[in-house]
Amino acid sequence: MTAYVIRRMLYTVPLVLGVCLITFFLFEWMFTPRLRAIRMLGEKHVAEERIQEVIQAHGWDKPLFLNLKADALAVANQLDLAGLKAKALLPAANAGFQGHRVITDTRFSQHMARLLLFRFGRSEKTNEPIGRKILNGMVPSLTLMVPIFFAGLFVSISLALVVAYFRATYLDLGVVIVCVCFMSVSILVYIIGGQYVLARHMKLFPVYGYAPGVHSIRFLLLPVLIALLKGLGGDVRFYRTIMLEEVSRDYVRTARAKGLTERVILFKHVLKNAMIPILTRTVLQIPFLFMGSLLLERFFGIPGLGNMTIEAIESADFPVLSAMVYLGALLFALGNLATDISYTLVDPRVRLR
Repeated sequence: MTAYVIRRMLYTVPLVLGVCLITFFLFEWMFTPRLRAIRMLGEKHVAEERIQEVIQAHGWDKPLFLNLKADALAVANQLDLAGLKAKALLPAANAGFQGHRVITDTRFSQHMARLLLFRFGRSEKTNEPIGRKILNGMVPSLTLMVPIFFAGLFVSISLALVVAYFRATYLDLGVVIVCVCFMSVSILVYIIGGQYVLARHMKLFPVYGYAPGVHSIRFLLLPVLIALLKGLGGDVRFYRTIMLEEVSRDYVRTARAKGLTERVILFKHVLKNAMIPILTRTVLQIPFLFMGSLLLERFFGIPGLGNMTIEAIESADFPVLSAMVYLGALLFALGNLATDISYTLVDPRVRLR
């Protein structure tokens, strides 16, 4: 298994690099260094000298991927050769930039080096350290997503088992119809309807806001309820399909022939043999617990990582956005690896090679 884990970890390297490359290219294409400098200064009329100072201070004057040019005047100052013109030093400058500096002395390579070392820098909008922002936003995101994860998993599997027990009945048909209705409605309808009816008119929950500690419970009840209702349709249908597929297998008929009750068959045999697809769906959701929910945090004013990502997109805060994309790619790759490893825990027939 050790060799398999190492091989899978190596597979994640091109995946993460590819995601970061696409994000970097799209942002550089949409927002030039000059535009980013003007946004950082935050003034309507900015002198060209100040713009160039910001660009040079952040290293945005360097090439994107390949640095094939050198500043001849800088080389002349370093060599301290009086009386020589900069033009005469161009061959020496270009020669000095051969080798690793052609690739390393670029915006993309330095950007990737900071990400790999988890040195995310500071936000271009607030000048706050991004690492601190991520740590501060992780607690509200986990406080919101962990109850959604465990409550949704318990309720959906329990309902799927009940529906499988009463299969081919009106109860089974009614649950399928309700699940399809839940899946067909956008989560925005649940959010707006919940805020308007349950929070504003019925005064059961706060409409907007967040409080740290124990006081956060009353602000999180409504978004947790909305997320459960929205995710229940797809989860119950998925788990129901798995249970019905297992019920039709030979070992179930053998268990019935031995005189086992339908309840024992479902909870002891069917549920155990359905754990691999359940784990596939469940473990892949774990990385999203840390990243939070974009729409729920945004609409309910929860200062989590999802809300921070939306704000970074709106304000074109590339350091924050690139850090979140990088962490998301890493967590997704690790989630896939954890899924494969978890197969061996529930099914001894699975071997990782």
